[in-house]
Amino acid sequence: MCPESNGVSGISWLGNPIDARALFGQELRSLLDTLRGLTPSDWSRTAAGRWTVHDVAAHLLGDYYGRLGHGYRNGFADGETLEAFIHRTNQEWVELHADDSPASLIDALAAAGIQLAQRFATANLDTPALGVSWAGADPASAWLDIAREFTEHWTHRQQIRHAIGRDTDPEPRALAMVLDTFMRALPHTLRRTSAPIGAQVQVIAEGPAGGGWTATATADRWSLSEAPSGRPTAVVLLDTETVWRLSTRNIDPADALSRAHVQGDRRLAEAACQIVSISTDPTLASPASTVPDTNSASDGHRHHAFNFSSQRTS
Repeated sequence: MCPESNGVSGISWLGNPIDARALFGQELRSLLDTLRGLTPSDWSRTAAGRWTVHDVAAHLLGDYYGRLGHGYRNGFADGETLEAFIHRTNQEWVELHADDSPASLIDALAAAGIQLAQRFATANLDTPALGVSWAGADPASAWLDIAREFTEHWTHRQQIRHAIGRDTDPEPRALAMVLDTFMRALPHTLRRTSAPIGAQVQVIAEGPAGGGWTATATADRWSLSEAPSGRPTAVVLLDTETVWRLSTRNIDPADALSRAHVQGDRRLAEAACQIVSISTDPTLASPASTVPDTNSASDGHRHHAFNFSSQRTS
């Protein structure tokens, strides 16, 4: 059996819905605290590929504006792919704001971030949303789209922290949400990995914010909705730092495997370690980069995935 993940109307195979709505306010406060504590020279430090801390902050502002419906992307160039369009307009936005003062960026992020957190707080998690490509969900429910957006904000903040010499923020509630969201990519990661029906691959993230996720081979696809039964066919144990860095391609699968404790079927374990929970921007990639850009290519138009004005409190 070689499960695929297309042509489905629901996403129950991605497991129980998760609710990131209440986390955006604290994430914004953490970001603003970090930015307000930067020295003038910190803003020019490299944070993601060729992007500086200032660039990443400006990019986050663009994410906020996009979600609020303040469109800034122009039309497609002749022959331009969606991926190229998103990467080009991301870069154009960053360049447009290159001369913004740190104070003005912080003020704009605070104003837009508060609006966005308020809108997410009342979003209906069951509203259909545009696809999340790395999870193989198209369309997706708003709960996944909103959780995906939270991981982007969190990951960009870690880029800034790392650029100024700080470690990953260990706050467990946010990190647990990020890991749980990233692991929703596991069935899609395994979609072309053949295994007998009932085979199970378990990924365990060890640490205070960790957890375990079990993908089961069913007749149609790999699924996170099936309960673990007996001994998994393969188990991959990783620390939480390695899991999120692997999922964002801050480290590659071979590096992750060298840090992992693997039990059972090595082939399935290696397949699980191919997980990617973002769509990377090649213009930001460099050997010295921290975490690749999380503004997805195929998901770049996700900012208009659902109309907040028509939502109700769930």
